[in-house]
Amino acid sequence: MQIIDVNVSKPYKVFVGENLIENTANMIEDICNYKNVVIITDDIVETLYLDTLKKSFPQDKNIFSFTVKNGEQAKCADNLFAIWSFLAENHITRSDLIVALGGGVVGDLTGFIASTYLRGVKYLQIPTTLLSQVDSSVGGKTAINIPQGKNLVGSFYQPIAVICDINTLSTLSDKIFSDGMGEVIKYGCIYDKNLFELIKDIDDKNVLEKIITRCISIKAEVVCQDEFDTGLRMILNFGHTIGHAVEKYHNFTDYTHGQAVAIGMIHITKLSEKFNTTPIGTSDKIKALCEKCNLPTECDVPNDVLFDVCCVDKKNLNNVINLILLKDIGECYIQKLNHSEFKDFLNL
Repeated sequence: MQIIDVNVSKPYKVFVGENLIENTANMIEDICNYKNVVIITDDIVETLYLDTLKKSFPQDKNIFSFTVKNGEQAKCADNLFAIWSFLAENHITRSDLIVALGGGVVGDLTGFIASTYLRGVKYLQIPTTLLSQVDSSVGGKTAINIPQGKNLVGSFYQPIAVICDINTLSTLSDKIFSDGMGEVIKYGCIYDKNLFELIKDIDDKNVLEKIITRCISIKAEVVCQDEFDTGLRMILNFGHTIGHAVEKYHNFTDYTHGQAVAIGMIHITKLSEKFNTTPIGTSDKIKALCEKCNLPTECDVPNDVLFDVCCVDKKNLNNVINLILLKDIGECYIQKLNHSEFKDFLNL
């Protein structure tokens, strides 16, 4: 088992290994005290891992669970209010523990609920998808979507720990596994050329654990320097500004988050190549790796639509768009553009 320290305002550890879910209670025994447990999951993960997780807790604990429908649409205000009510009806207090069991959607939703109910209840992340293990479960970002955009309402709220059981990845469909590869490739692009090269061997289980651990270590290193996303942490958004626009354009149904990020990484790099800020051919390298990982590579969203959606993105500060561009594979920088400059960048 690998352990990564996340040394933010409330430090915690990320555990990476096999057969961890059945040992959850033992793993957090020295981390926190709790009376009751509420597990929030989705209707797919529920059938796979909910019973195993419940059985890991002592018999004297009351275990409650709430299940949402699988998919991005679950990160909505309706579920937010429904779960708040569920917690109140079951007399959950700040002495209890909330557990997020599922992918990024469940993690984001649960984290926001934990941060807001009673102004903050302890919560544990148990991510069950590749994307959530390498990215969304670590760093304390929580959010829900509203009709105007993705993740526009949320908070920064750190979990007590993150437990990444890589055995859960064996039950993922090829599409959902590939979805996570969008974020994995991102880390190689912005931070680690060796990781980028290693990704081609992802089918080797030993390599997979190494890749997951490296991605989490990169995120922890970045987040520890910029917990509240005002500077360096923005580099983790490579591909996301356009990716979120792709998701919204398709009403969060046609593309998964990782697929949209893959499209966003390639499209933004093609644009920066035209502006001579990124070496020609860089986008082709990213495209080739995305294709190997069964990720889409073409952006079908018109640039004028990209402009409109990106201008209301949460990373748009004082009418300035913060774009993450590559100097080369493994090295990135933040490019600030006002709306006029961003139009020029999009060739509008």
